[in-house]
Amino acid sequence: MTTTEKVRIHRRACHLCEATCGLRMEVKGDEILSIKGNPEDPLSHGYYCPKALALKDVQNDPDRLRGPVKRVGENWISISWDEAFDLVVDRLSDISEQYGPDSIGTYLGLQAVHNYGMLTHGAHFLGLLKTRNRFSSTSLDHLPQLVVSLWMYGHQMIIPIPDIDHTSYFLMIGGNPVASNGSLMTVPNIRKRIKALKARGGKLVVIDPRKTETAKIASEHHFIRPGTDAAFLLGLLNAVFELNKGGVNHLQDLLLDLDRVEDQIRPFSPERVASITGIAASEIRRLAQEMADAEKPVCYGRMGVSVQRFGTTCKWLIQLINIALGSLDKPGGALLTRPAFDTINGPLSRSGLYNKRQSRVSGLPGFSGEFPTVSMAEEILTEGEGQIRAMFTGGANPVLTASNGTRLEKAFGSLEFMVSLDPYINETTRFANVILPPTTSLEHDHFDITFNSAAVRNIARYNKPLFEKPAGSKHDWEIYTELGHRMAKRLGVDARPDMSPEQMLDFILQSGPYSAKAGHPLELTLEKIKAEPNGIDLGPLQPSLRERLYHEDKKIHCAPSLLLKDLKRVEAELLKESGNKPELLLIGRRHLFDANSWLHNVPRLVKGKERCHLLMHPDDLLERRIADGDRVEVSSRVGRVEVSVKASDEIMPGVVSLPHGWGHHRPGTRQRVAAEHAGVSANDLTDDKQYDPISGNAVLNGVPVTVKAV
Repeated sequence: MTTTEKVRIHRRACHLCEATCGLRMEVKGDEILSIKGNPEDPLSHGYYCPKALALKDVQNDPDRLRGPVKRVGENWISISWDEAFDLVVDRLSDISEQYGPDSIGTYLGLQAVHNYGMLTHGAHFLGLLKTRNRFSSTSLDHLPQLVVSLWMYGHQMIIPIPDIDHTSYFLMIGGNPVASNGSLMTVPNIRKRIKALKARGGKLVVIDPRKTETAKIASEHHFIRPGTDAAFLLGLLNAVFELNKGGVNHLQDLLLDLDRVEDQIRPFSPERVASITGIAASEIRRLAQEMADAEKPVCYGRMGVSVQRFGTTCKWLIQLINIALGSLDKPGGALLTRPAFDTINGPLSRSGLYNKRQSRVSGLPGFSGEFPTVSMAEEILTEGEGQIRAMFTGGANPVLTASNGTRLEKAFGSLEFMVSLDPYINETTRFANVILPPTTSLEHDHFDITFNSAAVRNIARYNKPLFEKPAGSKHDWEIYTELGHRMAKRLGVDARPDMSPEQMLDFILQSGPYSAKAGHPLELTLEKIKAEPNGIDLGPLQPSLRERLYHEDKKIHCAPSLLLKDLKRVEAELLKESGNKPELLLIGRRHLFDANSWLHNVPRLVKGKERCHLLMHPDDLLERRIADGDRVEVSSRVGRVEVSVKASDEIMPGVVSLPHGWGHHRPGTRQRVAAEHAGVSANDLTDDKQYDPISGNAVLNGVPVTVKAV
């Protein structure tokens, strides 16, 4: 950098979590001088969280790979891109030809969603592999919502979100957006929005086994026993039905079989579910009454209700509560975002497909071309036709983020070949034979496809690269494109014509709801978005479900057969449980400074007090003669960890909590800061044999454990 270079201002969206806050960055040459919130951003209005500062640290991280590497024994050597591409294509092709295409497995992590080039260009290469064994972090997270959206509305991306800026009563179950910045609800500065909700006379009620950061600023908080949310929601829905006798719903002509649901759930009264949930029947009925009386109520549930054994049923019941309250597709209730990049009716839209295929070993249902991640290890370790013998991972670290991480370690270590598209040698990629590192987010352009589809306001932003692509480096989409070309040549088929993500984006925008083609006066194009570096405000959420329903009959299917059938499982496994309840139940924990496992190599985000400790209620500690601060052993069916314990009355008695994404003590990684703040992995305790049988989604909350002093 020379002293004559001028300071330039760069505006972009932060891609490190779902909030996608707008940033204003001051840059001189190749040095980032400051990162602050952009007050002119139409969604975040100047708000940003501490993670945004990590953009600079990741860019300059000495542990980040700058070029492809090959593992030779325990060592890594740099190789050329040509050698890397040839090695990957040759080895994957050889294994596929020897054992069949299903001998190749693929796993895509959350970072694939945050980089739009991976979304636009990954499908061609991965499709050429012709394998059924595809997995992703979807089934460790929000898969139950996608299944419910497909069954009720006809499309997996029809996901109504709370219209938080206009609601008057917000019931939140198993969500902590103050720490996560929103999830399936892109919502920057949730604190300010909750404050505004209260200021206009509204109310936020949080249901959670822990008094979370969100619960602390809510109007009220109720503890609930982990894994019993389905019982609570059934009791609440029952009470709402009782209060709404004779009511007219604005979607009445669209509702199929709602009366059938009301009849089927009648046995699940608030009085019957109270003891199992830990929430009194009188409180359930009061909440139902308050919601029914509220002008604009809405019910929302997130990770806590998704990653449990009744996740799909919980997500269904939440939709039904909003329907019964008359809140679905109504301002202040639950509305659909209308993004410029249309994920429902656009050219790349896929409505979803359930259970067309089942996993080889356990017969778990596939969804939209993927099998549940809980089946991945057994598909690698179980011999026979279709056994996975090679893996491709992209932007992922399932050893720390998926169930039974120690079994996944064993599985990855047994593979004949593995390739990872990733910038780090982490707990998962250390098993790869070849690692292909892409450019950083500051070295390529950016457009939010997924998260704009769940934003609390309609916006569009395009970000130019902050820095030029370094010589000898490749963008993620270029890596996929070159792999696709070479694989197509090996197979003797035509490769997809070259098209950059920017070209593809412009094509889809000009087919979208704000385009001239759609008759919209804005006549939106990529050039128009580029001309507005702060982004374009496309307006508040509006009712649109009626016109966007994807079922052929244009109806809302309120009573999917498998979900009605699942009520028998709720009855058998929850309401008729014996007295042999688990000693303790483990739940996860999110922190504002975390983004799963991959920001723990950033010094500014891990400094200060230790965050990886077990939270436990003082009464549970006293019963086990454990003191605050002691080292304890936490064990489950699949593993054990040793960790310090912290007494907290913010956790429900009978419940313990470990944060997600830690466990950086594994040998062979190349992330020095993370290793110095290793912590332990909660997913060394979660059980890959525990899952929601409808969707196959992992059970990461409500895991039975024992705790004893070391």
